[in-house]
Amino acid sequence: MAGRAKAEKATRKAGKAGRSARAPLTNVERAAEARAAKSVPARPSGSAALRARAAAVHERFLAAQPAPRCELEHRGAWDLLVATILSAQSTDKMVNRVLPQVMERFPTPAAMGAAPQEDVEAVVKSTGFFRNKAKAIREAGRMVAEQFGGEVPRTMEEITRLPGVARKTANVVLGTAYGLTTGITVDTHALRVSRRLGLTTEEDPEKVEQDLMRLFPPEAWIDTGHRMVLHGRYVCTARAPRCAACPLNEQCPSAEAEPEGSWQERAAREKRLVESHGEAE
Repeated sequence: MAGRAKAEKATRKAGKAGRSARAPLTNVERAAEARAAKSVPARPSGSAALRARAAAVHERFLAAQPAPRCELEHRGAWDLLVATILSAQSTDKMVNRVLPQVMERFPTPAAMGAAPQEDVEAVVKSTGFFRNKAKAIREAGRMVAEQFGGEVPRTMEEITRLPGVARKTANVVLGTAYGLTTGITVDTHALRVSRRLGLTTEEDPEKVEQDLMRLFPPEAWIDTGHRMVLHGRYVCTARAPRCAACPLNEQCPSAEAEPEGSWQERAAREKRLVESHGEAE
C-alpha cells in the first residue's frame, strides 16, 4: 500500500510539473479559444440533462407559440413548394409579394414546366438568384406534371427528387401542406436557435435535425420546426438577440442578459410578437 501511494504521489507530481512547464497561450490562441467557447455552448452532462433541457424548452415553446404556422402564404402544396424554393436567400415577406404573380402566370405544375425560362425569371427576379430559382421551379413543375400526375409527392424519397428540394424544403411542404410528420425543419434560424440552446453542437442542418428529432416527441416535430424558425426570426435573432425578453432564457447557456419578469410573461410577449409578425413590442 505504501509503495502504491508513493507511486501515485510521484505521478501527480510529474503531471503538475508537466502542466507548469507548458508554454503559456498566446493572445491569438486565447482569442481562438474564447470564440470557440462562445460559438458552441457546452452541452449538459449526460443525455438525461439534455432531455430535461429539451423538455423545458418544449414546455415554454407551447406557451409562447401554441399554434405556430408557416409564414409563407399558400393555397396548397404546389404553391408552398414554389414559395419555399423561392425563399432561399430571400425573406418570406418578399416571397409573399411575388408568389401571387407567379401563380397567376403559371397556376399549375404543367404550366410552370412548359413556361419559357426568361418568362419565369422576369416574375421571380426580385427574390434573388432568380436564374437558378426559375430553372428549379420550372423543372420541378415538369416533373410533378409528368411523373406524379400533377400532384406534389407525399413521401420524402419522392419529393427530394425534385430540383431545389432538400430535407428542409421537403419537411416544410410535407408537414405544412399535408400534415405528414417526416422530420423537423432546420433553416438558418432553427440552426442558430438549437445551437445557442445547446441542443446540438452540429453545424450541418441534417445532423442538427437528427439531434432535435431525438429530443422532441414525434407528434411535435412539425410545430417544433415552425417554433424554432419563428423564435429565431423574432426573438433569438442573429444580431442583438432579445435575451432579456426570451422565455427560454433560463434554459439557454448562451443567454447574454438576465431575464425580465417571469418566463410566462415573456412567453406571452413572444406570442404577441409572432402573431403580429414582429410588429408588437
